[in-house]
Amino acid sequence: MGKPIDILGHLFTPESIEKHFLGDEEELAVFESLGRAKTLKGMTVEEFREYAKNVGLGRTNIASFYGWSYRFQRPYLHVTPEEVYEVTKQLPGLAYGLYGVNPFEALRGVKHFEKSVKEYGFVGIHVHPHGFDLGPDHAYYFPYYAKCVELGVPAVFSMGHTLDFMPIENGRPARLDKIALYFPELKIVCTHTGWPWVEEAIALASKHPNVYLGTSAYAPKYWKPEMTKFINSWGQDKVLWGSDFPLVKHQEAFDQLEELNLKPQVKEKLLWQNAEKVFSYK
Repeated sequence: MGKPIDILGHLFTPESIEKHFLGDEEELAVFESLGRAKTLKGMTVEEFREYAKNVGLGRTNIASFYGWSYRFQRPYLHVTPEEVYEVTKQLPGLAYGLYGVNPFEALRGVKHFEKSVKEYGFVGIHVHPHGFDLGPDHAYYFPYYAKCVELGVPAVFSMGHTLDFMPIENGRPARLDKIALYFPELKIVCTHTGWPWVEEAIALASKHPNVYLGTSAYAPKYWKPEMTKFINSWGQDKVLWGSDFPLVKHQEAFDQLEELNLKPQVKEKLLWQNAEKVFSYK
């Protein structure tokens, strides 16, 4: 039997949690609004290895991240691929990197992304479009998508609502539609359940063979009934579990999943089998 795969999380080291969450006014405000600031605590590599063993986590994707503050027009939550690689290389078989896209870096960024896959073992890109105020269907992103197809890795999108003060419209799942049409070979993961446009996200995954949904940032007890029904029936091959850790803790997600009464085979697909189809883990 396989173990759960977390398709999207953040760098968990004490230095990263302090710098990018506790030490950033925007991100700290997000965790405070959810009542989770007091539980924010970093882990060393060894502590995370033990933590993963205790909760039964099989693999986790860690996003390098280039966020842009729309309100203050400056970088925020800037985690470099090299910072992620320093951790993933110490956790072989457990932790893998996702390359955080800054659309304004143009082909310099595309080359850095290629290096991250070929030299650092990264398994995809991560796009957080809200702060840049460029929807994911903007031309600046397309060279990254073409490179994903060339390298055989997926594109993971943080879509839907964002608690940061950023334009929400850039997170509409429908913004992924033309990407899926133009790049049928590109595996696309629309995360955060697409909320509040959950049915829009479901429609997209139902329409396109290459589009999948991810549950990151939303604990199972908050999934809309439409999402749970989709997972437990006709969409069982199209949804991947994720946490957006440290926002959602793994054990709470596993405990809440038990309350959803998912079919056993559906639960296995959700937790790891679908992820293994989308990501090429080595």
